[in-house]
Amino acid sequence: MTEKARPRVALFVTCLVDLYRPTVGFAALKLLRQAGCDVEVPRAQTCCGQPAYNSGDRATARDLARGIVEVFGGFDYVVVPSGSCGGMLREHIPHLADDDPNLKAQAAALGARTYELVSFLTDVMGVRGVEAAYSGKATYHDSCSGLRELGVKAQPRALLATVAGLTLAEMAEPEVCCGFGGTFCVKYPAISTRMVGDKTREIAATGADTLLAGDLGCLLNMAGKLKREGSAVRVRHVAEVLANMTGDLPPIGEGRG
Repeated sequence: MTEKARPRVALFVTCLVDLYRPTVGFAALKLLRQAGCDVEVPRAQTCCGQPAYNSGDRATARDLARGIVEVFGGFDYVVVPSGSCGGMLREHIPHLADDDPNLKAQAAALGARTYELVSFLTDVMGVRGVEAAYSGKATYHDSCSGLRELGVKAQPRALLATVAGLTLAEMAEPEVCCGFGGTFCVKYPAISTRMVGDKTREIAATGADTLLAGDLGCLLNMAGKLKREGSAVRVRHVAEVLANMTGDLPPIGEGRG
């Protein structure tokens, strides 16, 4: 009986992880390897194109899409520790190539092989638990793209339930947007500020000492508001907790990780 081949996985790091929280990338790498994947991090990867796409700059987004299809085309799967970037690759890049049948086919095939990190671990690799410990009471924010475009909801909660010492306390409305929305917070700062204020009040109401999510943009937004309010709530990416990589790592918003 032959041994089952290990899937060849490309890790799409994302700009925010690369620039603000590299440890999320290392945590994703650790989790994927523990799940039995051969993981590569293509050096030629770029931004997914979402800022340009959201701003109406389709030409720039299309140019980035061509490069992404070329760089990531030869892997079994592409895994992203971000619902928003994952949603861009899976749902939006194919539509940027509507006038180029060859590129559209390649982009659609790439999108079909692209997964958000935690959903890939549970839905594709069959991971049912992790060997991790985290002492505290946490609440989980459902990021918009991960939830609505990729169906990420139960998966992180299922794995967090296996983290020793961690208690999960749900917000009244964990699915409501935090107000970041990529370029939304730049275009509509007053509305964004009101939304994140509503979110931090919900976080406080849970009594949690830790906020978790799977999208670094949302986490940076909420961490900034919590810090301005003088809150002691720690903010972490879910991958850091699942990979048991918190240790001496400062929470998001309190130093480069």
